[in-house]
Amino acid sequence: MSEAIIITPVKDSLSTTKRTIQSVIKADGNFSYYVFNDFSQPETKKYLDEAAEQFGFNVIHLEDITDTPSPNYKIVLQRAQQMALDADIPLIIIESDVVITQNTIQSLLDVMNTEKNPGLIGAITTDEKGDYNFPYNFEKIKSNEVVDTSHSLSFCCTLITVPFLTQFDFNDLAQNKDWFDVFISRQSKKIGFTNYLAKGIRVVHLPHSSRPWKNLKYKNPVLYYLKKIFLKRDRI
Repeated sequence: MSEAIIITPVKDSLSTTKRTIQSVIKADGNFSYYVFNDFSQPETKKYLDEAAEQFGFNVIHLEDITDTPSPNYKIVLQRAQQMALDADIPLIIIESDVVITQNTIQSLLDVMNTEKNPGLIGAITTDEKGDYNFPYNFEKIKSNEVVDTSHSLSFCCTLITVPFLTQFDFNDLAQNKDWFDVFISRQSKKIGFTNYLAKGIRVVHLPHSSRPWKNLKYKNPVLYYLKKIFLKRDRI
């Protein structure tokens, strides 16, 4: 019986997507794995279909569900929430620029079963050298602690518990936003749950691989925000 629903939203970035999927299918634990393909290019779609048949995970092509242009993270979250609630098991988001270890999933479940009143539990992200990186580079001291964090948790590799999923409906997420990790983190604390950052559960993060222009935020913020505005206009 599955102990968790695991999802990976995918928008191209084929090289990191392959690494993510391969790391998940090698991980310990009993879980159901779903990859949501958000209007990727044919090469990515072809790989996902072939890999799903080979490794036994599930692919959901959002083009079969909606004609809304990418990103469609809200639809992904809504579908995933319903699957988790129907099965009465937690939801774990592992994004397509994250490489987990063999024990990542089981370790997140262990934290859920050990810590008090968890809403969200995030694995800390590192670069390939093992140093903490975005979005958790505010953590300066390495440790294996599980900390009650006042910071928002990214959805890079994060578990969302059934009690929180039961109390907050993802259908209420804003229509005019594309990303929801900060808002959902705050809702968890607002309702009364505790959010934990598991510093001993380390995953490799390759930031913004599906949207490389987002790295401009750290190198050239003005160009980043101009790019963001023009892309939003193009979607409209």
